Amino acid sequence: MVADLSKQFGVSEVTVRGDLQALARQGKLTRTHGGAVPVASGMAEELKLESRKRQHPQEKSAIGAAAAALVEKGDAIYLDGSSTALAIARHLKSHQLLTVLTSSLAVAQELMDASGVTVVLPGGVVQKETASLIDADGLRYFDKFNIQKCFFGAHGLTLAEGLTDISADVAVVKRALVSRCRQVIAIIDASKWGRVGLATFAAIGDIHLVITDRDAPAELVAQVRARGALVDLVE
Repeated sequence: MVADLSKQFGVSEVTVRGDLQALARQGKLTRTHGGAVPVASGMAEELKLESRKRQHPQEKSAIGAAAAALVEKGDAIYLDGSSTALAIARHLKSHQLLTVLTSSLAVAQELMDASGVTVVLPGGVVQKETASLIDADGLRYFDKFNIQKCFFGAHGLTLAEGLTDISADVAVVKRALVSRCRQVIAIIDASKWGRVGLATFAAIGDIHLVITDRDAPAELVAQVRARGALVDLVE
């Protein structure tokens, strides 16, 4: 696609890539390997953090509480830009000697008044819809930390595709974090099971634990457990 556009408009491929990236930041398209795809209006809306926060709030709060209970004093953890990770942050405010690494501006803001929590942000470009930093190069700053647990929300989870996101840029950042943490923990409500997003960021074999609610489909839960991942069903 990049080569085709370069020929069609008589500009360099570097220029095409730059223009595509600019349009992606404006939420008008999603970057893919070698090109881009248009963002449907529903997809653009689903990227927005404010929209996602309104979906399944009770389930996300319960998942957030269960996830926060796993965090120990002295831990360094990663919270992504998902609305469920934001729910975790709300349950971490009383923790002590905790370091939270995050690409989410919303998570950082939520923990501003948590005296026992140190928040670390990478460098990167702000994706306004998700209120997240999406430049994977900025994650190099995280290399100095031993990250015990990474908590990832997702657009969907399937056996074949694993954990997926609808934003290719966000998936790149998450994929880079998967190899940096000791435990990969998926935080997804029941609606995410069986769904597939644009890009995979973690295979089933990468996942140590899935925290979800009791409405998760029993057959898929059993299949994920059979692949070696723990699944915690919260009320």
